[in-house]
Amino acid sequence: METAYKRILLKLSGEVLAGENGHGFDFAVINEVCSVIKKCVEAGVEIGLVVGGGNFWRGRSSGNMDRTRADNIGMLATVMNSLALEDTLEQLGVEARVMTAIEMRRIAEPFVKAEAVRHLEKGRVVIFGCGTGSPFFSTDTTAALRAAEIGADVIFKATNVDGVYDKDPNKFDDAVKFDALTHAEVLNRGLRVMDSTAASLCGDNNIPILVFNLSDPENILRAVKGENIGTLVK
Repeated sequence: METAYKRILLKLSGEVLAGENGHGFDFAVINEVCSVIKKCVEAGVEIGLVVGGGNFWRGRSSGNMDRTRADNIGMLATVMNSLALEDTLEQLGVEARVMTAIEMRRIAEPFVKAEAVRHLEKGRVVIFGCGTGSPFFSTDTTAALRAAEIGADVIFKATNVDGVYDKDPNKFDDAVKFDALTHAEVLNRGLRVMDSTAASLCGDNNIPILVFNLSDPENILRAVKGENIGTLVK
């Protein structure tokens, strides 16, 4: 199978892992997503993965809690998700490693760029947990940062919509979908592809972002093959 990309950074939301439950794990969904990741690995694609923690904790909904403490809880939630993905991948016969921005050596490797690249070159899926390791930064920003560090060809942002629109398609019937955008257009229009910090980091480092719908996990494979899906920001 011919692929359009050699090394990708796949960004998943934590909510994806919850399926229709909305909270916790739906292992049928996780298995389906990991099965497609396996196909990509077998095609020779190197995959780094960043997952959010929204299926367990959303810091911005934490009321009066100190923001730093709330974000720290969110980082721990991403580790739970990372370990679930690692276990599912390994059950499918795919080597995987969780690397965390905050050291917790008993359950994961600390993130070191050179080690992450070595794992990727050996065909292992590398799952980056704990966000950036600092509060006030989203997992979108983590995806942009790790993509830059590992030299990813593209960020795949798998979401619950089929691309980027000029306004929320769930609220407005006349919302218009973009097939392609520049990083500058995303920032100037205030489009919600990623938060502004992540979008700026991608623009500064010339990292394309492909936004597509994960309701069909096979879209990950279609994106790897370069099929025309979603919205490409470059």
